[in-house]
Amino acid sequence: MDDLFGAGRDDADGSDDVGGNGDGGADHSGSARSAAGEASPRSPLAVRMRPRTLDDVVGQQHLLGQGSPLRQLAAGSDATGPAGPSSVILWGPPGTGKTTLAHVIAKGPGRKFVELSAITAGVKDVRRVMDQALTARDLFKTTTVLFLDEIHRFNKAQQDALLPGVENRWVVLVAATTENPSFSVVSPLLSRSLLLTLKPLTDADVEGLLQRAVTDVRGLNGKAELSPEALAHLVRLSGGDARRALTALEAAAGVAFGDADDIDATDTAAADTAAAESAAGAGAQKPVMIQLRHTERALDVASVRYDRAGDQHYDVASAFIKSIRGSDVDAALHYLARMLEAGEDPRFVARRIVISAAEDVGMADPTALQTAVAAAQAVQLIGMPEGRIILAEAVVHLATAPKSNAAYMGINQAIADVRAGLGNGIPAHLRDAHYPGSKQLGHGQGYKYAHDAPHAVATQQYPPDDLVGRNYYEPTANGAERDISTRLERLRKIIRGT
Repeated sequence: MDDLFGAGRDDADGSDDVGGNGDGGADHSGSARSAAGEASPRSPLAVRMRPRTLDDVVGQQHLLGQGSPLRQLAAGSDATGPAGPSSVILWGPPGTGKTTLAHVIAKGPGRKFVELSAITAGVKDVRRVMDQALTARDLFKTTTVLFLDEIHRFNKAQQDALLPGVENRWVVLVAATTENPSFSVVSPLLSRSLLLTLKPLTDADVEGLLQRAVTDVRGLNGKAELSPEALAHLVRLSGGDARRALTALEAAAGVAFGDADDIDATDTAAADTAAAESAAGAGAQKPVMIQLRHTERALDVASVRYDRAGDQHYDVASAFIKSIRGSDVDAALHYLARMLEAGEDPRFVARRIVISAAEDVGMADPTALQTAVAAAQAVQLIGMPEGRIILAEAVVHLATAPKSNAAYMGINQAIADVRAGLGNGIPAHLRDAHYPGSKQLGHGQGYKYAHDAPHAVATQQYPPDDLVGRNYYEPTANGAERDISTRLERLRKIIRGT
């Protein structure tokens, strides 16, 4: 089988070094090959597919408009207008393009590109870069772009060492972080830089990226194809992380080509046919199809059959709620896990839990609704994957709680009577008596203030005449409703005077 990953070699640059040699102080000038050139054909797929221009960048379009700071940085010495380049701090989740944007900026003309990693670099490295940047500016009229990855790992002293160079524009700082800069970057550096927030890639962004990687000469070079099921599986598992998606695709392609090699080795007829085609000058080899089974084997994660917009969405959600209603906590947790692993919006799950707390548990355990609402708010605050713990606690509470749909049935019966035209008028003694002229209409006359009566319960008509004696809420004997049932019977006797 041909070398799957042999495509994309640039004869002018066979180096494996992409944007630095990892020593924490690699120096790359202007359009230096190692900073901005092509990746080695043996580099990871995510590195080989790194965009060459801002127009190739997937996602982050809110940061890439005409005249934006990133556009100005990428333009290098070709940038127009009186404004100079601004230092920026790129904040976003892994795989959203922070390093990619830095390497695109590195290709700008008239720029010297230097890359440091906060994991390995120290104050001495920072000061050395500053000295070299000042020399480059004064002697060669060259602007140094310093890419500092994982800036949140720098301590205060290390970050303070950047201040003179950034303030005086000896360097244009492009810093990347996955942590909130408000807590991890010192205030003086924040005030001297622009904070740009990167968003997770959408499913459409990741899908387009994977399809490009399959066909692009730098990627799989058309030697493989992705089945729709495999593509959907890779998109779901990526979680909006482009690097994770491309790494998974590369692993799945390796499995698919391994299977194809096994078939070629055992199928003599197929081998003879391939040899005959080659001898005849056919030249073209049929692309290997990357199937769902290949992605599952490569990633050791089974595909969850689930369509967020189709039958599976509603079927699994229905089974989830019915399991809670039926008090099967184990089944309820299974369906919860199934939805979350399939990429269901945890806020949708939280909303269903809140509804179930009121509809199925009800007054049998009034604290269930409090737990459900708290879980919904906590998931909004914390997000995933930790949100799964909160949702699980709410599910366990609801599934193991006593059940009553009495409140649910009560409001349904009341609505049915209203729709049937029952409930005409309001007793005069209950009507508003605060506006002028209301007392002449008899409003409020004879009203008994409940707090003046024993136990704050007065004998008095509250419903309209045609609904007197109608019961809507019928508590069960489950959980807290056992006590409510006894109390409600006494209340109705006092109120109705029976």
